[in-house]
Formats: sequence, C-alpha cells, structure tokens
Amino acid sequence: MKGTMEKKNEITLRDYKRDWIGYRPEIKVLDCTIRDGGLMNNHQFDENTVKAVYQACIMAGIDYIELGYKASKRIFAPKDFGLWKFCDEDDIRRIVGDNVGKIKISVMADAERTDYHEDILPKEDSVLDMIRVATYIHQIPTAIDMIKDASDKGYETTCNLMAISTVQEGQIRSALEALIETPVNTIYVVDSFGALYSEQVRDLTKMFLDYAKPAGKEVGIHTHNNQQLAYANTVEALIEGANRLDASLAGLGRGAGNCQTELLVGFLHNPKFKLRPLLQCIRDYIEPLREKLRWGYSIPYMLTGRLNLHPREAMKFMEETDAKDIVAFFDSIYEEE
Repeated sequence: MKGTMEKKNEITLRDYKRDWIGYRPEIKVLDCTIRDGGLMNNHQFDENTVKAVYQACIMAGIDYIELGYKASKRIFAPKDFGLWKFCDEDDIRRIVGDNVGKIKISVMADAERTDYHEDILPKEDSVLDMIRVATYIHQIPTAIDMIKDASDKGYETTCNLMAISTVQEGQIRSALEALIETPVNTIYVVDSFGALYSEQVRDLTKMFLDYAKPAGKEVGIHTHNNQQLAYANTVEALIEGANRLDASLAGLGRGAGNCQTELLVGFLHNPKFKLRPLLQCIRDYIEPLREKLRWGYSIPYMLTGRLNLHPREAMKFMEETDAKDIVAFFDSIYEEE
C-alpha cells in the first residue's frame, strides 16, 4: 500500500512538473504595442520609439511585431494621423531595414477601411510577413476577400473577429464555417470591449478550435483589460489550446490596454524569451508616455467593459481635464431595466 502511494505521488509530481515547468514551443507571441497603442495617440509614435520597441522585441525573442494599420488614405486624411496608421513600405523599412530573419512583421487591415488591392504590395516587394484582417461579423464577406488577396500575394494571414462579446453564437459558427474554407492561417478571438470573463473565453476558444483544428488552422486570442482580466483571459485561452497570443508592452493599447507582454513571457517559460530587453524599453520609452496617454485600468473603462460597450465614451471622459466624477459617468451610460 505504501509503495502504491509513493508511486502515485511520483506520478503526480511528474505531471505537475510537465504542466508548470515545461512549455509549448508552438505558442507564438505577437507584440501589438505600436499598433494598438496607436489608437491612443492617432498613431503618432516617433521613429525612435518604434525602433526601440522593434529592437526590444527582437532581443526578447518575440515572434511577431505589429507596427500599425494599412488604412485607406481616401477615408483617413494623412494629415490627421501618424505614419503607423498607413504603414507605407518606405516608412517601415526606415525602422527595420530588410529585417532578414530577425522577427516577423505584421500590419492590420480593417475590413471596409483598407484599399487592400493597391496598398498591400506583393510579398516579394514588401518586408511584411503577415496581414491581419480585422472584421466585425457583418463584414465577413469583405474579410474573406481580403484574406484571399493577401494570401495570393504571399502573406501569412489572420482573421480577427472583433467585438466577439456582442455576437450571437449562431453567427459566430456561421463565420467560422466560412473562414475555415479560406487560406487564413489563424482565427482570433477578440475581446474588443474587455467584457468577457474567463469561462466565456474558455468556451469561445473551444468553439474556435472545434472548427480551426480539423482545418489545420491556429486559434489566437486578443484581450483588453477593462475588468483586469486581459492577462488571465489570455492564459485561459492558451490553456485551452490557443497558440497565437497578442500582448503589448506595459499593456499599452486602446483604452484599458491589452495583456502585458512582460507578464505573458514570464508565464510561458520558454527559454527563448528574455524579460530584460522588454523592461528596458518600458522604462525608457513606454512609461514616459503615461504623462499624455491615459491607458490602463480605470473605473470608466471598467464600467464600459462590464456593460459590454465600446470604450469610446470612457475614452472621451478620460480626456476631459477634470475626469473625476465617476458616478456621473456611470449614470450617463447605465440604463436601468
């Protein structure tokens, strides 16, 4: 009996070590500091900051870096935005050069807001590696055409299903059925409003995997921190089997921000990831931005997340010179039943 118990304890310890000391090499991290953070300053990062984030991600072993958007200049006037709203090839190359084998570079293209036929060059003419198509559920037909266009041009592709917390299950399943028939490489669960709890993230990840895995596609997760759950929800998704994880330095991103890159790489245990370069970049370039960019957890962002609302009203409130009356803000967005 004693021998059986010792053997049982040995197996339990071995299983514990496998789960908590090992790592999944197939997991890839994408740092979206410049892209998502650009939503807080109209993409007006100076080139020194962009280059610092790029170099830090290389030194830290991050798999992908996302530099911004491929937005239509017919819809968005260049005079109103910084370079990273458009990510022209020459601007990217000033930062990364030829980027041979250093890190994979991505940009995001919003459905119905990108002149993708003209502005996304063939892969052989670009330093980009991946095009991430962001779409709301009603834009899926356009998103599918964009995915096919980018794939035909030689890029890796993702489809980021935005505001998933507002979409009915039947619609999600219909979108997934259509997407697995495309050449898309990864389909992302996107908690745009920071409204999801871990149980919901778990169920959504399982649903996405049920469609994606048999089709040979990966599942990704992109979270926002309105309810202080961005990191926890990212971990929940990766435990369920999501292998593509978004994060940003110090969580810099729209509104409440994203899962923090520095937190995530520590959890993953993969020895290829190095923390110090990320901390140095945060200290020297990201934290000084807090004087002007009010990202990160706050009660107004918590309230919009809790009510499953777009954070635009909270962002407007936070930009006010005396944004202190959180009760008045609550009353302005809360509708009693």
